[in-house]
Amino acid sequence: MPQHHTDPAHARSAADLAHRALDREAEELAVAVMAASRLFVAISARALASTAESLTLPQLRALVVLDTCGPVKLVVLAATLGVNPSTALRMVGRLEALDLVDRRTNPVNRREVVLRVTSVGHELVTRVLAHRRAEIRRLVQRLPAEERAALVPALHALTAVAGEMEVDASDDARAARGIVDDPLDPAPQTDPQRRPAPGARRDVHDRDRHDPA
Repeated sequence: MPQHHTDPAHARSAADLAHRALDREAEELAVAVMAASRLFVAISARALASTAESLTLPQLRALVVLDTCGPVKLVVLAATLGVNPSTALRMVGRLEALDLVDRRTNPVNRREVVLRVTSVGHELVTRVLAHRRAEIRRLVQRLPAEERAALVPALHALTAVAGEMEVDASDDARAARGIVDDPLDPAPQTDPQRRPAPGARRDVHDRDRHDPA
């Protein structure tokens, strides 16, 4: 019976083709996910601008976290937002001055201070999220039914794989209730449809991200 031997060069060529095809697929996925991320940033910014244009998206995200998870300690808030405690403290100071957040002594450990959203802050979060939900609903309604049915399971499958890589994307998204701030290209605060000039982009958003107060 004749024996068939695999040509090592042919095997390497086939493997290279498979890797290149996977690279192209990964790049297309990255572009699609980033485009969707920027879309949701713009929608969140527009919802915020219509309700409380003096706030930034990172400040809104802090309010949402406190509204969802609070009362919490400062270090917990900082960890959830992915910032250092000093940055979180400055952000809380700004929100406290606007009567959106207050600090109270932890009844379990009186040496600690816990943060909670005020009734004014809760109402603001509710209004912004309702505005955003209505805009996303109008967007989703424009998709054919079969594409809507496939979209959510596909995204859940992607985040499930990320969970296997010890990336808790779903947990973070639930804590912040989907309020995102794209670290590569945050949407402009006042007009999400207009992109700032390249020289001016980072000045405003770096200040909001690193020194919100």
